[in-house]
Amino acid sequence: MNRTQKLLVWCAATDSTFKLKKIRGQQVLAGKCIHCNRALAIALADGAAQAATVEHILPKNHGGRDTLENLAPACSRCNSGKGVRLDARRFSDPKLQEVITRLQERRTKRRREPPEGLILPPFPGEPDGDPIRQT
Repeated sequence: MNRTQKLLVWCAATDSTFKLKKIRGQQVLAGKCIHCNRALAIALADGAAQAATVEHILPKNHGGRDTLENLAPACSRCNSGKGVRLDARRFSDPKLQEVITRLQERRTKRRREPPEGLILPPFPGEPDGDPIRQT
């Protein structure tokens, strides 16, 4: 499982809209996009194709990191749309700040511990190997 897939599984596992389900014989976490509430299914199998993406609530180019508080599952349409419209704006831009605040509030409301019995891959750490799972 690559780094992005691991982050996506962790995002979904810690998001209360996601539940364990079987779809076409494959175990998935099924839930909703942080932006539009569109249905998303995140496969737990290694190498499975994903329609979901990892949303960096505080964009990486503004110092956002790969922490559970800053990551959320999003559909590709919403994630790329936010990136094109907002991520390149200066940090003090009111619209960017509004979206960051709204997404942080949603992520906080949706935050939960992973479902019992769900076996998760190790949380990807920074390049130096230190884990950055913050609670």
